[in-house]
Amino acid sequence: MDVISVIRTKRDRGELSPEQIDWVIDAYTRGVVADEQMSALAMAILLNGMNRTEIARWTAAMIASGERMNFDSLSRPTADKHSTGGVGDKITLPLAPLVAACGAAVPQLSGRGLGHTGGTLDKLESIPGWRALLSNEEMLHVLDTTGAVICAAGDGLAPADKKLYALRDVTGTVEAIPLIASSIMSKKIAEGTGSLVLDVKVGTGAFMKNIEDARELARTMVGLGTDSGVKTVALLTDMSTPLGLTAGNALEIRESVEVLAGGGPSDVVELTLALAREMLDAAGIKDADPAKALADGSAMDVWRRMIAAQGGDPDAALPVARDQHVVTAPSSGVLTRLDAYGVGVGAWRLGAGRARKEDPVQAGAGIELHAKPGDTVVAGQPLMTLHTDTPEKFDYALAALDGTFDIAAAGTAFSATPIVLDRIA
Repeated sequence: MDVISVIRTKRDRGELSPEQIDWVIDAYTRGVVADEQMSALAMAILLNGMNRTEIARWTAAMIASGERMNFDSLSRPTADKHSTGGVGDKITLPLAPLVAACGAAVPQLSGRGLGHTGGTLDKLESIPGWRALLSNEEMLHVLDTTGAVICAAGDGLAPADKKLYALRDVTGTVEAIPLIASSIMSKKIAEGTGSLVLDVKVGTGAFMKNIEDARELARTMVGLGTDSGVKTVALLTDMSTPLGLTAGNALEIRESVEVLAGGGPSDVVELTLALAREMLDAAGIKDADPAKALADGSAMDVWRRMIAAQGGDPDAALPVARDQHVVTAPSSGVLTRLDAYGVGVGAWRLGAGRARKEDPVQAGAGIELHAKPGDTVVAGQPLMTLHTDTPEKFDYALAALDGTFDIAAAGTAFSATPIVLDRIA
């Protein structure tokens, strides 16, 4: 086996054999295949695609590059959720304890933000003392005692994917749907969950800008999960407008706690409940009511235990940025558009996100929204508040926000886009 023949096969629109796939993933993980050679193969996959058999074998080879976790010792069925990323997407934070309060175990392996999309681990690290890095034994203990855990994936889980993802990020091949699907699913299958619900975002603030690409990605991932014995469902959800009223780390923690306390923005509550019902159904739990678990405080109880079990203080004051800048409405009327991508880039430029994985983030930085599409606004009223510890970044963030919203004349009819656009199972 040699890497040149593997590259040529896919370059010439051929189907990679199982032996070729197994060899190239193993050889790249061991350093036998060079980065420039794997980047050539990744580009060939981006341009020429893969069929379902190839994607399944590629995913299996990445899983085989590392360890697999097992939750058979738990007394509860396991259910996990993965989002393809968006702006203000804090859904994991209230969702994991909510589903645990309803009887499932939720082993949530999460990531950090990169670019305009926020990361769950960055948000949680704004809670004093909270730890993202847990050993497998610690993760299992938190899961067993609280019902939910949100933590970083260990180095032993699909190391081939970790190496390949970093390469794709700098070679213009992130968009390859076979590589996106296998990247996500290799980690989730290796994680050992019994069921999985995918939240595939669609819109300006999402990785998938149009619904047909999102459907293709969802179908591919559902197929991979099903073929591996994991009950998998995908919801396609709107990301043309930010979720909730905050984009930023500590800001989103505050909003998530509001949801767990029975309040919070209606769109965040709606999507949290929709995903919770899908997760519980996939786990075989039919008689639980997640809306009741939000209302009666049981989800909040799980949240507090989960945060404390990972070293965090659920009662501690969250960081607040030193400086604020208010953006006001230039005219009166109906807010008809608020672009998620522009808000995400603005929050990132304020310090809420990172351009490189090693960059630090500001816990208090981000954007607080005071109106959403469909709301009536008056000239001069606050539309959003920008938060940062580095006020010299305000102009840079304001440039990203220029042209991100539209205000129509008072009385203009407005029709909101549904949050859940489709379901793939």
